[in-house]
Amino acid sequence: MIKSTNIRQISVIGVITAVICILGPLSIPIGVVPISFTNLAIYFALYTLGMKKGTLSYIVYMLIGLVGIPVFSGFSGGLSKLVGPTGGYIIGFIFMAVIGGYFIDRFWDKWYLSLIGMVVGTAVCYLFGTVWLAYQAHISLGAAFSAGVIPFIPGDMVKILVAAFVGPQIRRGLIKANLLKFSH
Repeated sequence: MIKSTNIRQISVIGVITAVICILGPLSIPIGVVPISFTNLAIYFALYTLGMKKGTLSYIVYMLIGLVGIPVFSGFSGGLSKLVGPTGGYIIGFIFMAVIGGYFIDRFWDKWYLSLIGMVVGTAVCYLFGTVWLAYQAHISLGAAFSAGVIPFIPGDMVKILVAAFVGPQIRRGLIKANLLKFSH
């Protein structure tokens, strides 16, 4: 017999994955790498679900996109997106979720420590994205960094700040409503 808590957890992961699927395609094309809301959705997933389930939620989203459902930036999908110029960011989001989620799980009520985790996670995502963009586009790492990181830093910092302040409120509300349980 399946425990009702497992059904609840699977349902919540599904709902959060759906939120990522809704926010992920929304993007602003500014070049090879578009501005996307995927990272903001991932941060909210981490505050809502914690590191493990939040990362799982992203991986499910990624797999949905890889089979061709248009949930990636610009309403795109398919394996070509992973092997294309922005594929490194898609993989990098996994590490961003793990690193950001680790800090959020341990320090969710200390916004500045959660913020540090999200910044470090984003930097690791940038690293994966930059290396793959340079390889895929046959450009230098410097050119890939200029195209795939520098234009995104201000917007990503805003998204991280929003998540650092709104995320704990979401988590508190879920705990208070007895919808999710966290050790902290």
